[in-house]
Amino acid sequence: MGLVQKKDALLDRLIPFRGKRPILLEQRSSTGFIVFAMCWAVFTDVFLYGVIIPVIPFALEDRVHVSADDRQHWVSVLLAVYAAALLFFSPIFGFLADWAGSRKTTLLAGLVILAGSTLMLCVGKTITVLVVGRTLQGASASVVWVVALALMADTVSEEESGKAMGYVGMATSLGVLVSPLIGGVVYERAGYYAVFGVTFAVIGVDIVFRFALIEKKHAAKWMEPETSSHSPASSHTDVELRNQIEPQSVAEKNASSAVTGSTSPGAKPKRKSPPMLVLLKSRRILVAFWGSMVVSMTMTAIDSTLPLYVNQIFGWDSLGAGLVFLALIAPNFVGPVVGHWTDKYGPRWLAASGLLLCVPFWVLLRLVDHNSVGQAVLLCALLVLLGAATTLVMISLLAEFSKVCDVKVRQEPNLFAGKSAYAQSYSIFNVAWAAGSLLGPLIAGAVKSSAGWKTMTWTMSIWCAVGVLPTLMYSGGMITRSKRSADGGGVLEEANS
Repeated sequence: MGLVQKKDALLDRLIPFRGKRPILLEQRSSTGFIVFAMCWAVFTDVFLYGVIIPVIPFALEDRVHVSADDRQHWVSVLLAVYAAALLFFSPIFGFLADWAGSRKTTLLAGLVILAGSTLMLCVGKTITVLVVGRTLQGASASVVWVVALALMADTVSEEESGKAMGYVGMATSLGVLVSPLIGGVVYERAGYYAVFGVTFAVIGVDIVFRFALIEKKHAAKWMEPETSSHSPASSHTDVELRNQIEPQSVAEKNASSAVTGSTSPGAKPKRKSPPMLVLLKSRRILVAFWGSMVVSMTMTAIDSTLPLYVNQIFGWDSLGAGLVFLALIAPNFVGPVVGHWTDKYGPRWLAASGLLLCVPFWVLLRLVDHNSVGQAVLLCALLVLLGAATTLVMISLLAEFSKVCDVKVRQEPNLFAGKSAYAQSYSIFNVAWAAGSLLGPLIAGAVKSSAGWKTMTWTMSIWCAVGVLPTLMYSGGMITRSKRSADGGGVLEEANS
């Protein structure tokens, strides 16, 4: 008996019901449940990030005894270390998630980190504990955003990946909307620890979903033998599962043949590049990286500058500043529609038009410069339009990170040695988002402080404008080859991934 068999036998003895058919297998491995569970994981991450934002300044003063003059500095530090941890850990967890045999294992490890970070933030009474807690929170976020998106890409077909990412956008928006509101109200009414009571309740639901889900490739070993029953339900499920695991099986066969030297007599085996390097050579990935970074910069630049600006112009307090963000976030709720369009028409025109529209909407924000009802309406209208433009970019390019992997495997089935590269691809997205989260507040804050709001708005528009032409050329495949593929050369579009 080999080492792997011995390990499995030991685990079967230690873990009750292990090795037996799980209860509610069809429901727990269904596409709908997995997508919902991963959207809840994303919501949990965004909720835990945002729920303590209105609490941190008061916690620093009341619990850590930071002086009023130093509060802004330490708030910025706590925001920055989160983004830095996201930037650092994303490639690491992306590699581990693709290397490991189970996405669920990595997700559960991230859950342990998440619970630990939340506990540290709850009980911490020193700057060191809060900084470490926030760093761990960033690490757990890298697990969610890498592994959850990769698991969704594993689960849904390539033709529905855009729509699935649209639901991720909805979950993100919901978390962004409700977390600061709940955090502020609960803190005001019930105190500091009550806020974390809410967070642990949300984590509890997340624990249930993460433990309950069963990946389709693991469910297949129980469901495939049932094909002989010929029931319509089991037949449908089996087809779905075979579609899910077939690409990997083909890749494994090709990888096996490459190892045994069945290519051609005397031919030298071609040395494979690491999956991350293969992906980073793709112009489609680089374009998606830039677009994702620009969206992140837009969101974080608004986050860091708008509250103070509307206070100066309109005299709005934190509640008014918070409500105006509804205008920016609301368009994300049409994410599934944008995702459906992406699946149907491709990302090129959606992403390029989104970036192009961001330019005038950013520039027009300079017109908001005095206190009146008309100016408040103009601000909200421009924020809605800017939110709609960034939604076009974000959802369409988010699906690119999985679609490029699919194209690469179709071109060369054993390119990733029989394994998935979705997690490493989405770690590139995570790095882009984290980079934007670091650059957005720094650039917007520095320009606004030195040259004013109006200069800041057109500065941010330049970042959007730079990405329009590359996105138009390469998103979804090189545009010239895309035109040729319409005349019968469909392989050409994929060849330039």
